[in-house]
Amino acid sequence: MGDKTKGERTKMNKRTKKRAKDYALDALFLCVGSAVGAFSTLSVMVPNGLTVGGITGIVRIIQNYFPFVNFSILFYAFAMLIWFICLISMGFKEARKIIVMTVIYPLFLLLFETLDFRFLESRDLILAAVYCGLFNGISNGLVFSRGFSFGTMDTICKIINNKLLPHVSVSKLLLCQDVIIILASGLVFGRNIALYAIITSIISARIIDYVLYGFETKFVEMEIISEHYHEISDYIINEVERGVSSSVIRGEYTGKERRKMTILCSPRESMLIKSFVAKTDRAALITVAHLDTVWGRAEGFRDIEVE
Repeated sequence: MGDKTKGERTKMNKRTKKRAKDYALDALFLCVGSAVGAFSTLSVMVPNGLTVGGITGIVRIIQNYFPFVNFSILFYAFAMLIWFICLISMGFKEARKIIVMTVIYPLFLLLFETLDFRFLESRDLILAAVYCGLFNGISNGLVFSRGFSFGTMDTICKIINNKLLPHVSVSKLLLCQDVIIILASGLVFGRNIALYAIITSIISARIIDYVLYGFETKFVEMEIISEHYHEISDYIINEVERGVSSSVIRGEYTGKERRKMTILCSPRESMLIKSFVAKTDRAALITVAHLDTVWGRAEGFRDIEVE
């Protein structure tokens, strides 16, 4: 009995240490990601008069007409507004997912705004657009790799998808809002600034994938074996908006039959799925295979007829 109790204590200690390690890694990645993102915005983008999509682009437009208001204060106000909208419309479970970054990121914005440091020695729009994309990609990649989100316009798009336009995917809504904000930025700051914003966005998207899965991967194939397949497949279909195929497999050692799910998705989406599975079923088994490309008519893949 004593040995059993001792063994249980050992297991509990191991779980406690693992959780503490996970929390420490989460804190490290979120802080570094926030710092890099804030540096990109206030040490590279703003001093060179550039902009991007999302909430940063909205704040840039507003600050153009109200320059006496600090960028970090405006951003924090918008971030908290989005958090309250998320809380009211989707409940605390969803709002809890973004509260950490809603608080941490604006603090780093305030820090770099106070430091007033400029990365480039002189104004150079091309270099600034490239480095903004690089730093933004690193920032987002670090945050996404731990299963977190900045909780800004992607949250608004998720709410719109959930409440108003369930037939339109979140990725399409994100693309539309980025296009609208960049076009509005072009009207305010000039056509060239909008074109530079497109360059920044493209570079950022590529760097995110590189941070998550290296330089060679465009798609991944995930296989998940879990007894909680109903919850996991529901999350993948409704939240990540990817298809799931499943089959029943049999473990020869145990003789038990279990269900295996197969998903084709982007590296970023795979990290979101991994994070959800980790919270839902710690006993789940996940394998990931890197793919160069996927042909098919499903959204996000290359058309098999064209290719």
